[in-house]
Amino acid sequence: MTIEREAAKSPVWQNDTPEGPAPVGEGQDWSAWPLYDSSELGLRNYWYPVGWADRFGSKPQAIRLLGEDLALVREGEEIYALHDRCPHRGVPLSLGRREFPDTVSCAYHGWTFDLQSGELRAALTDGPESPICGKLKVRTYPVEQRLGLVWIYVGDGPVPPVERDIPDELLDNDFVMGGRSDVREGNWRFAAENGFDEGHAKYLHNTALWRLFKVMPAWNKTRIQQVGTWLVRVQDEVHWEGNYPGLGVWTNKRWWKRMPLPDRPGRGKKINPVIDSLEIPGFVSIRLPGLLRVAYPKFIHYEWYVPVDEDHVRYVQMMVRFERGLPATAFKAGYLGAIRWLFHGQFTKQDAWMVDVTDAPPERLYRPDSSITTWRRHLEKSKPTPQTRPLRKKAER
Repeated sequence: MTIEREAAKSPVWQNDTPEGPAPVGEGQDWSAWPLYDSSELGLRNYWYPVGWADRFGSKPQAIRLLGEDLALVREGEEIYALHDRCPHRGVPLSLGRREFPDTVSCAYHGWTFDLQSGELRAALTDGPESPICGKLKVRTYPVEQRLGLVWIYVGDGPVPPVERDIPDELLDNDFVMGGRSDVREGNWRFAAENGFDEGHAKYLHNTALWRLFKVMPAWNKTRIQQVGTWLVRVQDEVHWEGNYPGLGVWTNKRWWKRMPLPDRPGRGKKINPVIDSLEIPGFVSIRLPGLLRVAYPKFIHYEWYVPVDEDHVRYVQMMVRFERGLPATAFKAGYLGAIRWLFHGQFTKQDAWMVDVTDAPPERLYRPDSSITTWRRHLEKSKPTPQTRPLRKKAER
């Protein structure tokens, strides 16, 4: 399925709506995408990675996800997530103690909750026969561990398997990976739009050390193609320089940079068989609820944009090579020695900088923003459930 976008005759490119182009005004709001506009806190009914499993221990740890405060606790091999508020006086359970197996006790008065069910098992300072026991509970969240990550489901109704929200290639193949997770300033929607944005890499990242010896195109003509659950940027034309009237030539070419990257992973000279079998028609793909995939001939980079709250997003980054044995060991050494800093550090921190300072709407879009408007339109068509401001009474019952 190919999704095409028509350009306006005006020098300012129009916003798309599900019905067609929106009129160009003095400033563009997001009224063409009402569901997207209301998704500031993220989307419900999805599994989200919240960090590496080995970082969570028996001591409660606080995290925020879709604006909801959670306390994560490890008991043996299992990790549990509870609403991070004791219903007694509102003290965070993440400050609590571990008095008994399979429980956490509030640090204030010793109210003790079952990790799996959230039920109040004891009120330590009211004695073993406290009448309040068994009469209330705190909300618990489904938790799974996959790919070395902790996944939490925020939603309603039957809980789908976590595998639904993990790319098939990561479930079906052996691989070695390097990754990092950190919380950054900015809204998750700006992070997702930045990842799928057509134009920024050619200019913002041409100063990145990761691109020091690699040529970036000056500009492309791109269309968006839907492949399964993914939207894929497909490059129809790649231009390495442009002659701008009255200004001169602008290009990313330099004598020390090698030329060029193929316009999709399948055109690489040496392509990994697993990546080749995916038959991805372009380098960059995105899918709900906010997962970017950048496929190169030999490795794939994944970025999850996990909503923390309105003003923060958790970047979960993974670089994956479908290798075993010595090639896998060599990649891991290279990742820890340089790639982690160059790519998952300096390179994507340029993205974090822009996500932090983006201030939209209002906005005026141009031709390469077809990637962004198609992503917004895809979300509207898919009709996910936006997260609303969590209420305390919903988390305690």
